[in-house]
Amino acid sequence: MNVKWGSLAIACLAQLLLAIDLTVLHLALPKLTTDLNPTVTEQLWIGDMYGFALAGLLITMGNLGDRIGRKKLLLIGSVAFGVASAITAYAPSAELLIAARALLGIAGATIMPSTLSIIRNVFTDPAERTMAVGIWGGMGAAGFALGPIVGGLLLNSFWWGSVFLINLPVMALVLVGGALVLPESRNPDPAAIDLASAVLSIVGVVAAVYTLKSWVIDGFTANVAVSAALTVAGLGLFGWRQTRLAVPLVDLRLFRHRAFSGAVGANLFAIFGMIALNLIFAQYMQYVLGWTPLQAGLASLPGGLAGAVGGALAAPLVMRWGRNTVVALGLLGSAASFAVYSQADATTTFGYLLIGMVIGGLGVGFTFAVTNDTILAAVPKERAGAAAALSETAFELGGSLGIAVLGSILAGAYRDNLVVPAGLPPQVADSLGGALAVAGQVPPAVITAAKLAFVEALQLTALTTSVMLAVLALAAFRALRGVPKVIGEDVLAHA
Repeated sequence: MNVKWGSLAIACLAQLLLAIDLTVLHLALPKLTTDLNPTVTEQLWIGDMYGFALAGLLITMGNLGDRIGRKKLLLIGSVAFGVASAITAYAPSAELLIAARALLGIAGATIMPSTLSIIRNVFTDPAERTMAVGIWGGMGAAGFALGPIVGGLLLNSFWWGSVFLINLPVMALVLVGGALVLPESRNPDPAAIDLASAVLSIVGVVAAVYTLKSWVIDGFTANVAVSAALTVAGLGLFGWRQTRLAVPLVDLRLFRHRAFSGAVGANLFAIFGMIALNLIFAQYMQYVLGWTPLQAGLASLPGGLAGAVGGALAAPLVMRWGRNTVVALGLLGSAASFAVYSQADATTTFGYLLIGMVIGGLGVGFTFAVTNDTILAAVPKERAGAAAALSETAFELGGSLGIAVLGSILAGAYRDNLVVPAGLPPQVADSLGGALAVAGQVPPAVITAAKLAFVEALQLTALTTSVMLAVLALAAFRALRGVPKVIGEDVLAHA
């Protein structure tokens, strides 16, 4: 097998599985809750622990891969991911499940930057690298869409742990194929990883994700204020320390180049809308349109497939139009999709939603392919792991920020639009899901009013996101203007 394309296949397979794993748990939570009877707090940790561990360790693991070898780290992570998946599937208690989810996040943090940095080192031709990164990004988009479908199919016939056991054969393929096909690559002159920087990055990023998630659920409480202060302190000290190290974990000087900072920013805000959209529309399809989880998952598949197509098309379009134009078109496509969604209501047909899904999926594919390739090209290939980790961290923070900001807009607009009599159960005012949970205790007119309020809130949220992405498209067009269509070795770092 050709080493380059074989390596890409292994990287894409790992990326696909990680993307599926990010969304597959949502459908398993009801059955899981029935079997393990976790407390409300334990339910939150079951859902969040994976993301906390993953986001917090990406920067450290990306640098570790540069030091010990990306292939080695990917194979170690694959074994750990398989073991953690088995433990998660058969966890007899909520406490062990939370611990297993933490191990899954740690293993995921070793795999994510390794796949992208391997591509950076294997594909030495810049044009081929752009195409490979586009395909890799497209597999991630497809994985997000496949997660609910895989979960729905398995949960129709098996227990909740089956959604994690599916990881085992895929990780076995990654492990065997990686051992046989992947070439080893590492920084030939690595510096020791600064432990203080590693700790500060973990504290700062985990605190940031916790702050954003908790804010949207509980509002600005004392706990949120403390975690926000910890975020500022952790990331502030991390940034200060990087400027004083000869070989920092993250070279902050790269952010002086508008092409690099523009690519990171576009990456962050593109996922900002996509992650929030997945969660909001899962509620819309099930609560308002009355679809089953499996129907909602299948309905979302065209968007993921369009994202995969967009990632594959990005490279030839860059050669024709340039990086700034393709990224701007991608963000405008995402903005257009949200404009379509802003007109959705309780009578909307799937054909209408399909228009937005396809346009938005293509846009996300365009954006991620070009921004990830631009970020990777900003550093020498010896530091590819660090660059890949920075890109993935922006992805995680963007998703959390989207859920916090857009989730807050949705919740606030729902409460403002809800007009019902006083004296009803408090769940009615909290969310549409809460209202449906107590449907037997309230008049049917209240549920109708709750659905209408949710639809109006969805329309406002989608329109707000559309305007934001349109503005970002103009900013990205300017920031990436002048960046070469074909980026050679370290061109941005020396620009």
